[in-house]
Amino acid sequence: MLKDLIESGFGNVENFNCAEKILYGANKVYKLGLSKEALKLSAGFGGGMGIQSVCGALTASVMVLSHKYVENIAHEGNKIKLINQKLFRKFMEDMNSIQCSYLKRTYRREDIGCYHVILKAAEILDSLMEEEK
Repeated sequence: MLKDLIESGFGNVENFNCAEKILYGANKVYKLGLSKEALKLSAGFGGGMGIQSVCGALTASVMVLSHKYVENIAHEGNKIKLINQKLFRKFMEDMNSIQCSYLKRTYRREDIGCYHVILKAAEILDSLMEEEK
């Protein structure tokens, strides 16, 4: 699914940032039907929103989950809150942080960028999408 797409080099030619790789890739593999205009919303979330805050791969994952599991607004129920908690808990267990600054310092490499961070987010997102079917 998304992990496989990321492993194949998806988004490298386009020079997508971490958030774009997740949202554009998820749109493709999960058949979300997001428009080009909707996909552009992920642009500003790369690099922890440009200030090395919460990882862009995670914020884009929240966008995917929101699109998939929120019918109108978040307060209709607590499904999105619970699934986001699973996302962040699993990412934290596996990567020790959700902060871009830590993740870049720990996992980023000049030749592959944040590939391993993006791959982990994709793996967790795949798992959640399958689990929540």
